[in-house]
Amino acid sequence: MKSSETKKGLKDPVVQEGAAVLRQKAKHVPKKDFGSKALSALVKKMSKVLAAEEFGVALAAPQVDASLRLFIVAGHVFKQDADDVGEKTPPDMAFINPEIIRLSRKKREMSEGCLSVRGQYGTVLRHERATVRAQDEQGNAFTYHGSGLLGHIFQHECDHLEGVLYIDKAEKLRHEAQRKELRDEFPA
Repeated sequence: MKSSETKKGLKDPVVQEGAAVLRQKAKHVPKKDFGSKALSALVKKMSKVLAAEEFGVALAAPQVDASLRLFIVAGHVFKQDADDVGEKTPPDMAFINPEIIRLSRKKREMSEGCLSVRGQYGTVLRHERATVRAQDEQGNAFTYHGSGLLGHIFQHECDHLEGVLYIDKAEKLRHEAQRKELRDEFPA
């Protein structure tokens, strides 16, 4: 099976390793594009692609062949307790022109995978906490502090925007069959 195909033989909507767009430094979203139909459509497309991924927690624009400084984080990542009855899952959150402005000194080796590198998992030494300054779809600036999984996501997605894949930093690479053991030993 080609890396650009899914199990059903359909073209994979997520750009795969080897595509030039994944190795380019993404361009800033210009001020004129905030609030536009085109930007809104891109964010919606990214959310739709992410929702179809069983293990997906975030997605960067280059992963859908758009070389722009934008990533989204799945709403379920923000939910405190997924078992809360009656609690609605928040919507996916867009981070446009993000910039990591603070990282914790403390680091931890964590298991990691990527929708653009299917079938491989590894461990990456990441800061335990990260703070991101970004803009929303209307261009409003905001700052978000992430620890644990969210801090990990911020670093992984900002790497995408610089043309860096996690496999460039991975300490231990494993194939899909060893994914559970790796996650048990190095939880995210």
